[in-house]
Amino acid sequence: MEKKIISERILLVDDSKTLSKLISLKVKSELNVEIDIAYSLAEAELFTKKYTYTLAILDLNLPDAPNGEVVDVILKKNIPSIVLTGSIDKEFRKVMLKKDIIDYVHKGGIDDIDYVIDIIKRLLKNRHHKVMVVDDSSVFRNQMKKMVENLFFQVFALAHGEEALLILEENPDIKIIITDYNMPVMDGLELTKAVRKKYTKSQLCVFVLSSTEDSDVSAKFLKQGANDFINKPFSKEEFSCRICNAIEALENIDMITNFSHRDFLTGLYNRRHFFTVMESYFHTAGAQDETFVTAMIAIDNFKSINATYDHDCADNAIIHVSEILRSEIQYHDIVARFDGEEFCIVLKDTGRENGMEVLEHLRQKVACTPLVSTQGEEIFVSISIGAIVEHEDSLTETIGEADAQLFQAKTAGGNKLCVV
Repeated sequence: MEKKIISERILLVDDSKTLSKLISLKVKSELNVEIDIAYSLAEAELFTKKYTYTLAILDLNLPDAPNGEVVDVILKKNIPSIVLTGSIDKEFRKVMLKKDIIDYVHKGGIDDIDYVIDIIKRLLKNRHHKVMVVDDSSVFRNQMKKMVENLFFQVFALAHGEEALLILEENPDIKIIITDYNMPVMDGLELTKAVRKKYTKSQLCVFVLSSTEDSDVSAKFLKQGANDFINKPFSKEEFSCRICNAIEALENIDMITNFSHRDFLTGLYNRRHFFTVMESYFHTAGAQDETFVTAMIAIDNFKSINATYDHDCADNAIIHVSEILRSEIQYHDIVARFDGEEFCIVLKDTGRENGMEVLEHLRQKVACTPLVSTQGEEIFVSISIGAIVEHEDSLTETIGEADAQLFQAKTAGGNKLCVV
């Protein structure tokens, strides 16, 4: 049996065996991570000597550490920590929140455990996102950097807006900018205006932090495109919730946008998005005299496959061919499913010789790679390809000429490449 690889490990420190077992089961089932349970501070220290942990979940009242001593011990080992405790002492809670913990959660019931699971899910996703902190105060900038890093984000910390724009140019995948208002060189408002010239609110989130009591300032920022405005001082919990809510909203928008651009069956670009992307590239390539190859591709005898086997097998044939097309071209090239068994490929910055070599390789790869049916039967399919190297005056005409070459390939018996 193949061994399951666990890439994440969590340390749970709690002297309640019943609660620990419940949390452990939920963590394993919902997060697919390994979890170790320590019932005392001494056991926790032994575990940390043996394993590296992604994070820890800590109770504050342990037999050998009744006053939250476990928090300092675990934080000194650079293990990000969530406090999950039955303590309702508000002053003690304030003391704990001043430490570099991720969150402080009161374990009043199953909902609180579910909340911790959701926090961990969010943290693991956050590691894939970049956040920029912009503030001229080095003390506050470093505090914010640490706070954001505690949420597992990749963080850039900068002193003013002009520097921030340079970093954004180099890292266009930054998802959140947290900026102060008053800064030298370029203040937060000018930075917000500059960012909004290139990015919409659904692409990049701008958070403004300011100690001003002037309500006109917050309104001004929001009108210029800021997603949120937070007055200083603010609580760590409020800030964490707002940032995590913002990144989750951006993820949801990305997911919806991606669904609208992708073919449901294959995951390739759909026809509509292909034309959206290609219209821009077509004109840019023409202006820069860049050569590219456009090819229309169809699965041969597709109706026969559908009739001989079944609808599921026909769908699997489409998926099979789409995966070969996607895996055998360069990352910057474009492949889309047009309709039914037809696909379109654009090989960017490619001349005739190299383009024909790639397309011929695709034809041969499909022909010699069997599709395995649900009954275990090997089914061989082939494709016909029509290509054009010298593009026409418009994208539509170019696609039309490639389609005409595809017709020639199919008429000649299929499993052929025709090019003009």
